[in-house]
Amino acid sequence: MRLPPHSLVVLIGPSGAGKSTWATAQFRPDQVVSSDALRALVGAGEHDQRAGTDAFELLGTVLERRLRRGLLTVVDTLGLDAERRQGYVALARRNGFEAHAVVFGTPADVCRARNRGRPEPVPAKVLTNQLAATERAVHEVRREGFDGVHAPEDVEVVASTMRGGAAAGTALRFGLHLSSLRGEGPFADRLAEVARTAEAVGFSSLWVMDHVVQIPQVGREWEDIPESWTTVGWLAARTQRARVGVLVTAVTLRNLAHLAKIVATADVLSGGRVVCGLGAGWWEHEHRLYGWRFPPAAERLDLLEDALQLLPLMWGPGAPAFDGKTVKVPEAVCYPRPVQERVPLVVGGGGERRTLRLAARYADACNLFGEPDAVRHKVDVLHGHCADVGRDPTEVTVSHLSTAVVRPTRRELGAAVDALRGRAPSEAVVDRLGAGTVEEQVGRYRRLAQAGVQTAMVAMPDVATPGALEAFSEVIAAFPAPPRPW
Repeated sequence: MRLPPHSLVVLIGPSGAGKSTWATAQFRPDQVVSSDALRALVGAGEHDQRAGTDAFELLGTVLERRLRRGLLTVVDTLGLDAERRQGYVALARRNGFEAHAVVFGTPADVCRARNRGRPEPVPAKVLTNQLAATERAVHEVRREGFDGVHAPEDVEVVASTMRGGAAAGTALRFGLHLSSLRGEGPFADRLAEVARTAEAVGFSSLWVMDHVVQIPQVGREWEDIPESWTTVGWLAARTQRARVGVLVTAVTLRNLAHLAKIVATADVLSGGRVVCGLGAGWWEHEHRLYGWRFPPAAERLDLLEDALQLLPLMWGPGAPAFDGKTVKVPEAVCYPRPVQERVPLVVGGGGERRTLRLAARYADACNLFGEPDAVRHKVDVLHGHCADVGRDPTEVTVSHLSTAVVRPTRRELGAAVDALRGRAPSEAVVDRLGAGTVEEQVGRYRRLAQAGVQTAMVAMPDVATPGALEAFSEVIAAFPAPPRPW
């Protein structure tokens, strides 16, 4: 049996069975979590039984944190408590891991001989009880929900950082979201280098925001932020294969018929590589700065629904009239037509009552935010709306936008975070930036893929830093691409 890299491995056997020796030979030291080592950490030594409760409490915390980061983990304890074993299986399930048990059927006389040779042997009566408990565990463990129960000699370990194999069974594309481009030198030169490198390392799409001043979640108002659809055309001219788009276009900032013309032109000039994201708009401040009206939320959603209907009409045959909730167009005229038969439409936002319903009815994709559990819930809501409107949910791609900083090693990652954090505490910045090693990021994105995400939109605060995109290429290489084109 080849253990998949996204596994929680639970060792089961009495003292002297050879569990720790086997784990040391098969796994890296950082992948093995030993109850004895934790007992020494919180008590007077590995054999301090008074520290057992604290050690197992700490063990639970360590396992939760490791699995949350997508790290292969081996539980080196006796493994003889059925309730604890079932807790390990539940923990694996919550984090999208497989749970595998490795049972050591070492003969009793061998265990006793090894135990006698230890500096601090387990009392003979205790070992006898462990041997009896192991016999019971052999029969119980197969009914406890493990994905596999194995003898140690039957297990082959696959390295958790193996290229192309770390996310077996999940498919994911990656898009680069260019929300910020801090760095040295002319802005256009930085953008050109980022676009070229991103396409070369495997990003399937490039995206910009639709804001006229920088948003507070990303930076300061006076930082450079280019006009979105102008930039899409510029990016298309400097790339060969990557899709290009706006995530997402605020329907409050432009006349909708004119927007259809802008998108169609960009699609023609890109050779059919445009994806059009649409959203209701949210930042009242920039509307006030530029003199745009900022309607109430219900009206903005009406405008979004009109856009989702009008744009395909503008790009289609003939010149029909459109009479929407907020917009009237006497003739939907747009020449040249887009190269694509249908320019994909992405709805941004996770509003369950209306936004996701609009995505289910009209869009080719929806873009979500949040942790895997929240995403899984939103996907369920989306699919419910698809059922209500009689649409196949597989027709609606799910994308997800988040921030990421990645480096191959913990030391390099720490240096990258320090360069970005300013005066903020390091731990808070790590969470806010989604910082992690390659191995941790593979686990993170695998959980998102298992929650229903098909395209991960990645905003990298240090995207213009040499080596940052190349580091992320290791994450991209761990996932096969799904069949949808972007």
